[in-house]
Amino acid sequence: MSRSLMKRSSFVLVLFALVPSVVSGVLAGETTIDKIDKTSVEKLNDDTIKAAVQGKLAAENIRNLSLNAFAKVEVQAERGSVTLNGLVPNSDEKARAEQLAREVNGIKEITNNLKVQSVKRR
Repeated sequence: MSRSLMKRSSFVLVLFALVPSVVSGVLAGETTIDKIDKTSVEKLNDDTIKAAVQGKLAAENIRNLSLNAFAKVEVQAERGSVTLNGLVPNSDEKARAEQLAREVNGIKEITNNLKVQSVKRR
């Protein structure tokens, strides 16, 4: 799946999750289209950013046939700031995860809390 299609798909899914609450608010007279709650828009943006970063990490796993290099990475996004938590097999993968996250539009800041945990070989 291409990057732009993946980004569009993530955005559309999040948009469909947001639309029912906006429509019900308008019908109940609690919201107008002009006054969509700013936190809802921020949430939509954060969800889109999180999905995009997760998609990049998954695509990198597939591309390099290392299906578990980023398997233990958790992505959090809040107000455009992304935090990477979890475990990676080496320092190169830690740097690569941050590099991939930086490629996503809309990110203001990245905190890389990834820990290196080398795989024990028998």
